[in-house]
Order: sequence, then structure tokens, then C-alpha cells
Amino acid sequence: MEFFQDDLNWNAKAKRRFRIIIVGAGIGGLSAAIGLKRSGHRVIVLEQVPVIAEVGAGIQLAPNSSRILGRFGVLEDVLEHTTLMVANVLKRWTNGREIGTAPIMPTVGQLYSAPMGSIHRGDLQRCLLEAAMYEGVDIRTSHRVVKVDENFEGRVQLSSGEWIEGDAVIAADGIKSDIRKQMVEAQGGVDHVVPTGDSAYRITIPKQRMQHNKQELQLLSENFGRRWMGPGGHVMAYPVKNNTIYNMVLLHPQKPGTETDESWTRKGDKAEMLDFYKSWDPMLRNLMSYVPEGELLEWTLNSHAPLTSWHENKCVLIGDACHPMLPYVAQGAAQAIEDAGVLQVCFASIKRISDIPLALKIYEMVRKSRGEAIQNSAAQTRKALHLADGPRQQERDANIAGAASGGSNPDLWSDRAWQDFMWGTDVMKDTVENWDELKRKAQGHHIPSVAAVSHK
Repeated sequence: MEFFQDDLNWNAKAKRRFRIIIVGAGIGGLSAAIGLKRSGHRVIVLEQVPVIAEVGAGIQLAPNSSRILGRFGVLEDVLEHTTLMVANVLKRWTNGREIGTAPIMPTVGQLYSAPMGSIHRGDLQRCLLEAAMYEGVDIRTSHRVVKVDENFEGRVQLSSGEWIEGDAVIAADGIKSDIRKQMVEAQGGVDHVVPTGDSAYRITIPKQRMQHNKQELQLLSENFGRRWMGPGGHVMAYPVKNNTIYNMVLLHPQKPGTETDESWTRKGDKAEMLDFYKSWDPMLRNLMSYVPEGELLEWTLNSHAPLTSWHENKCVLIGDACHPMLPYVAQGAAQAIEDAGVLQVCFASIKRISDIPLALKIYEMVRKSRGEAIQNSAAQTRKALHLADGPRQQERDANIAGAASGGSNPDLWSDRAWQDFMWGTDVMKDTVENWDELKRKAQGHHIPSVAAVSHK
């Protein structure tokens, strides 16, 4: 907890105890459940799967999320499973030559008063689940929500036909959100997928498969992120699970005819993977060779068109349901946790059930422009990382090398100015300190926007 410092009391009880239904027990849903329960609300989490099991692979724990997890009382447990990242090394695709290095810990931890690391998604979700259960959150598995009531008054219907009553509904049901679709249709829009043209392979390599290669074992033992950049794709790799597993995400063009299925568990073709990366760094190809046939996972990278609104009456969207994040700036989990933090503040600051729509409007004012800006930065970073060799690539590499001297970095994840916005903004603190102004604006009074204020 060395890098976590805070000067506000986040355990104050809410002014009014509400009954809040959360749909989905992913990272966003569980984070919201913990924050709201700690404020004194009655929280019910409805999850469609019978068992909340470990899924996914490595993700990054950014300072803007670890700061909020500290306030929710779970950071210490999470850090037991987190590899604190020393630096991110940007490399050339053909031979792994270092182009530039962006320092991370301890510099980032000291700058933003919150740590930066990598963690297996399953470890983070398990820590959140255990914390939610410890706090007394009512978690109900095998409860598939099919819709909210037509006026979005806080009721949800299960696939069994049963209705569950609440004062508010938080839809944390992911990129395939049924509630988002219902809300968009109610607002006169059309919910549609926006393909990026990219797919990603996910690889996790246990230490034992690398035992006879000293160079690869060194990769696993060092707390570095490594990013190989090449024409049409890139590879991001770092250790997880206390340096016992090497996690790799390999971005590449989507195969023609691939369905836009938004699945995390679709099987990939190892031969196709090796063919695309056949001219890349031999070390990468050797790492890929460790993947057993039939164990390669691939998912199509999609987004959704920006929504008119993230809330309707007493129902609100969070996480991938409203701002699905592409992996290029590693903010998917972090932005969902930011949603949870702001919702805790909003629900703690109102006194009446009739104030819930106002609170959700304020949540949207704080979160929507910021979430969409970070979504857009991912698309911008994708273009920079996937340049073909030539003058633009050479200019990019020169800028990356020069960033260590204070210049801008085309890889926004490694750019100091963008880090200040992405990691340094404290959405909870902004909401607390600007609550009265946000409330006046939400009620129709014109004041300057405070939604994207940055705090180092």
C-alpha cells in the first residue's frame, strides 16, 4: 500500500439507503456492488451463470482504478496477485530491437499516488467477489435478466418470468448487454456493433513450458511490459500470477468472413497465427510454439456506436455495456471501476428515491465524455502501432525514442500528457468537490463543464 495515499473519507454512509439491483458480476458490477454496499445500500447482484468462474487472461491494473480499489478496501488483497510493472518496452517487430522505454513503477505510483501493475482477470474478479461477499452483498447466480420494466423504474424481469423490485438498476451486463439494447430502442436509436477490422489471440504460457530457455525465463522473471509493433498488428506481453505465467495478446487483421460474435472463448487456429507472424521476431514465434493445439483463443475486436445517453429514468449502464474499450490503451477494467466509484458518490449524495434520475444524470455528466475520449484514444493508438514500414513508421519510432526527453509519444499509453489525463484524473474526487455545481447543471442551470478535470 506504499503508493496509495488518500485524504478523503470514503466510508461515510449514504444519506438514504436504497435497494439497488446490479445486473452482471463482472469487474464493473462487483466493484459497484462493493462501493454501494460500503455506503450502506442494499445491493442485489444478478448473474446469469451458475458459477462465477475464472475467465479471460492478463489485464492491466492502472492507477486510476487501483486508487478506487483502495477506497473500496480491496487494493491490498488485489496487490497480492499483481505484478508491479517497472517499465513498458516498445520494440521493433522483425528483431525485437528496443525503440523506446516508458518507465512505470515506482515513478507512476509516486506521481499518481496509486500503483500500476498487471494481474490475471480471474484473480481480480475473485478478489472482488470475495470482498463483495464479505461486505454482505446479495449475489444470486443462475439469474438471467431479460429486461427492465418499460418505464425503467427499477424493476427487472428474469428469464423465469419473475420480477425483482428495486429502487434503481445498474446494467453491468457487458458488451452484449440486453439492457443497453432495450434502452437504445426506448430512446429511438439502433444498437449496432462497430467492427474494428482487428482480432486478437490470447496466450498464457506457464513457466514450466519455458524451463529450458534462459532468455524466455528472463522475460518471465522481469516485471516489464513488452510491445512489438509491426505492419497491421502488434503484440503485448507481460508476466502475471506472481511471474509464473507469461501473458500475451497478439493483435492482427480480422479474417475475412469471421462472424462479429463478441466472444472471449472462440477457438483460434495456431497455423494461421504462425503464418501471420512468420516474419516477426524469432523469440515471439518460439513463444507461440508453446501453445498446444486446440488451446488458442481468439476474439474479434468490436466497439459500439456512442450512445445518446447512458441512463433512462432509474436505470443506468456501466462498463462495456456503455463504453466497450479496445485493448490498445488497457483501460477496459479501469473505466468500469471508475464508473463504480462515481456511482458510489452519486448514490451517497441524494436523499430521496425521486432524486435517483438526477444522480444518474450527474454520473453520466462526469463519465460519458471521459469514457468516450478514452475509447477514441484506443482507436488512435491502434493506427500508430500498426504502421507498415516506411516514412511514417520511421517518424513514429523517432518520436517514441524522443519521448524520453520530454516529447510526445505516439503510443498514447506511454505518453506522459495522456497518462496525466488517463491515470491522473480522479473522478470520485472531482464528483465530490464539484457536486453542487454538477447538480445545478443537471437541473438545467448553465455552468462550465467540470467532467474532465485532471488531478495529479
